[in-house]
Amino acid sequence: MPFRHVPVERPPLSAPYPPHAYPYPQQPGPYPQPYPQPYPQPSGPGCEVCGAMPAAPVTVRGHQGMVVVMRFLRRQGVLCRTCGLAVARRMQADTLVQGWWGPLSMLITPFVLLLNVGELSRIRKLPPPATAAWRPPLDPGRPVLRRPAGLVALVPLLALAGLVLAVPLLIVIGMAVDSGGNGHVTLKPGSCARNLADWPQQDLRPADCGSPDAQFRVYWPDGPACEPGDYDAYPEYSEDGGLSLCLHPVKKAKN
Repeated sequence: MPFRHVPVERPPLSAPYPPHAYPYPQQPGPYPQPYPQPYPQPSGPGCEVCGAMPAAPVTVRGHQGMVVVMRFLRRQGVLCRTCGLAVARRMQADTLVQGWWGPLSMLITPFVLLLNVGELSRIRKLPPPATAAWRPPLDPGRPVLRRPAGLVALVPLLALAGLVLAVPLLIVIGMAVDSGGNGHVTLKPGSCARNLADWPQQDLRPADCGSPDAQFRVYWPDGPACEPGDYDAYPEYSEDGGLSLCLHPVKKAKN
């Protein structure tokens, strides 16, 4: 029996999965990092004492007075904030105690202390160490004025302040004495004066021309000498201290 091909109907192909109505959202741009970025590490040299960063060049000065001779000190290096404060405070405290013992050192020490104050201010502006130190940093300790050295330094500081204030005070006292008491006063032409001493000594004082105390009228000489019968006042009584004024009697002078 011959072979007969019988066509067979194939089942219909299954339809594809329907597309999702809402596709999965996609992250715009690159995917985020799975781990946060590390903090930025400071760059530059580390502290030469402890190795921490950041660090900066520091120069601290000191002074020692030894009556006859003196010695200038300086500590210079790259230090962090902690070690810089320790070095600066130590040098400042030593200078406050050892820097005054000499005539010239009394004048030099205040300038050295002022320079260190500026350096201390710059050190304090450094940020705290951000990296671990490979060995312990120096101990800054207490501020200078809270140490025993600050109390000891009060003695020469007060003495120096008293000396500075005494100079203008003595000048003022001298001017006051010069304008009163037994000092010489300044007489002006056209005014009147009296003499509290016996001639030929002179202790002239201003006097009101209308009062009975007025003995002389003061005037500038027209020539090299005063008029006959008048008196020459000491040059100290003139404004410039170099030219003698003339005294014309308005009443009989005391003998």
